[in-house]
Amino acid sequence: MTQKDIENHQFELVDAIVEGIRRKKGLEIINIDLSGEGDAACDNFIICHGNSNVHVDAIARSVEESVEELASESVWRQDGFQNAQWILLDYVNVMVHIFQEPFRRFYDLESLWGDGTIYNIEADI
Repeated sequence: MTQKDIENHQFELVDAIVEGIRRKKGLEIINIDLSGEGDAACDNFIICHGNSNVHVDAIARSVEESVEELASESVWRQDGFQNAQWILLDYVNVMVHIFQEPFRRFYDLESLWGDGTIYNIEADI
């Protein structure tokens, strides 16, 4: 697999994740590009939030389904489904953070990883 193939797959993965979020009307979707940061655990953080634990759970399950359907990839690790305040889906080079809004504001990953390039993604809802 060439570097170009890897980059294309990563774009496909990010698009599939965003589609999964949109399908369940996830809010304030952003992509933090960390590929230029040497100490980052991955290349991209996709962050959004929902209005309740049920909404957050539905968004996360939609992301998993969309990624399998559109990018033929399964989540490597996941955490947070127990209380659905903050669910993390780990796709190795892309991590998806799905919060309830108060927890998103409290943890403020956007500021924590502010050295990366932040792209706001319109949810089209």
